[in-house]
This record gives sequence, structure tokens and C-alpha cells, in this order.
Amino acid sequence: MHVAIAGNIGCGKTTLTKLLAKHYNWTPKFETVVQNPYLEDYYHDIMRWSFNLEVFFLKERFRDMVEMSKSGENVIQDRTIYEGAYVFVANNYRMGHLSRRDFETYMDIFDLVEGQLKLPDLMIYLKADIPHLVSNIQKRGRGYEQTIQIEYLRGLNELYENFMNNQYKGKVVTIDVDGLDYEHDPQALQQVIDQIDAFLAEEE
Repeated sequence: MHVAIAGNIGCGKTTLTKLLAKHYNWTPKFETVVQNPYLEDYYHDIMRWSFNLEVFFLKERFRDMVEMSKSGENVIQDRTIYEGAYVFVANNYRMGHLSRRDFETYMDIFDLVEGQLKLPDLMIYLKADIPHLVSNIQKRGRGYEQTIQIEYLRGLNELYENFMNNQYKGKVVTIDVDGLDYEHDPQALQQVIDQIDAFLAEEE
């Protein structure tokens, strides 16, 4: 079983990944963030470092997908390779942070990689409005995230909606996380678990 959690920066993916891994006894797989050598530079000079950052993420996410497919474990993954291409790279290109040449080169590489992969058995999409995202980003206090612009988050939200509704071909459970404090409220977490259990029951 390969379950993935998708959603914008600050929507609560990592927290939910940990909680569901514990509940279902799944192996958590977290996105490489701290170890990414381009991330801090990217937030200081997006146009200069966008291509480098996205290619690094593509490499790491492809490696993760290959390792997960070989492991034979039940895995829950914090963000996927698909969002990297259809949301984050697309947003950088739309905002002028990537040249057409770099965008087309990236997508050519992604198309080759995607052809080698199997879609997750389930994608959990955490849908959140901008105030929710900003509040979470401020609370966790990562220095390089504090300069993220509202326009950037809004663009990501729009592309997430398009990706989930029009581009992604796999199975999706959408959870509106605005006002849903599953980290501290057991009843809120149970609401999420109930939705997942309903999906798993249908797949049996």
C-alpha cells in the first residue's frame, strides 16, 4: 500500500503523515527539505535557483519512489513527485521564475521519469485557504519560509485544484483542513481516519 499526502506549504502534511503512520502502522516517508542544498538560496533569489531546486527535488522524489516500490512496505509519503511537476514547477514557470527552455527541459525529464512509476494507491489532498497556510508557516518558524509571498501561495493553491481535479489520474480523498486541528483534537483526527477507512473498505 502506497498512500501519499498532497497539499500546499503549511497545510499540515508532515503532521498528518506522522499521525497516520502511527495509527495504521505504516512506514512514513518524508520529503527532503533540510538537506536540500538549494532551498534557502531559492527563497532569496527565486529566478536564479528555481531550475536547480526543482531538478534536485525531482531526483530525490524519483529515488524515493523507486525505494518505496522495492521495499514491499505499507508507506505513507509526505508530498509526491507529481506535485513537483504539475504544481510547483508549473507555478514557477507561470510566475516567470523559470524560462521556457528550463521549463521544457524539466518536463521532458519528468515525462521520462513518470513513465517508470506506478501511481500511489491513494492520494490524500489537504485543501487549505491562504490564512490557514500563513498561520501554520508562521507557527513553525522556518526562517527561509517567512519571506514566502501571498501571491506565491495563492498560485500554488490554484494549481493544486487544477492538478487534483483535472490532471491527476489516481484515486484521491480530499480533506478540507481549515478549522480542522487533527494535531490536538482526537475527534478531528478521527474524522480524517473515517474518510480513509471508507476508501480502504471500498478497495477490499
